[in-house]
Formats: sequence, C-alpha cells, structure tokens
Amino acid sequence: QVQLVESGGGLVQPGGSLRLSCAASGSIFRTYDMGWFRQAPGKQRELVAVIASGYNTNYADSVKGRLTISRDNAKNTVYLQMYSLNPEDTAVYYCNAAHGQRWSGGYWGQGTQVTVSS
Repeated sequence: QVQLVESGGGLVQPGGSLRLSCAASGSIFRTYDMGWFRQAPGKQRELVAVIASGYNTNYADSVKGRLTISRDNAKNTVYLQMYSLNPEDTAVYYCNAAHGQRWSGGYWGQGTQVTVSS
C-alpha cells in the first residue's frame, strides 16, 4: 500500500511558476515509477510527466521544456516544477505510484488544483 498526498497547487498568473509535491508513505517509494497526471474540466485525465525508479524521465509533448519532474527518495517525494504556465495548464494535478508504469493499477493521490489566470 502507498499513500500519496499532493501539495503546492494554487492560483498563478500566466507566465508564472509553481512547484508541486507528492509525498509518499507506506511502502518502498524508491521501487515505484512515479507519474504526474492532470485533468481539466470536461477533459480526460492525461499523463504529463514520468520519472521511473531508475530516474529516467519522459514528458507529454504539450509540456516539454516547461515542466520538470524530479524525485527525492530520501524524502519519499516526487516534484513537478512548472514554468511559463498558461491557462491551458489549469487542471487538477494528481500523482500516481506504480510498478512498470502500470498506472491503472497504481496508487493515486487526492489531487491539487492549479489555476492559471490573470
């Protein structure tokens, strides 16, 4: 079992930055692949960034160059640093912990709201 708690969301102006955190507890964090997803109103949840247990990273085309995913295994935490935010980034952001990037069978946090608006 893994419990995930996201934090760091909020209201930010276009062009601004935010750093999201996802703190994990309950199992061996370092063995999990970690993903950040987001879901905008009326849209399907989409995968935006992945960091594998081996630290390889991957990003959705829509966020490449603007989002950076990282992890600190000593703190059982994964981060999503977001730059140059625009209104299309407005969504609830969720983290997921899974082995083998099998997200549908993984663990979810409760989500954190990010709103980009002037």
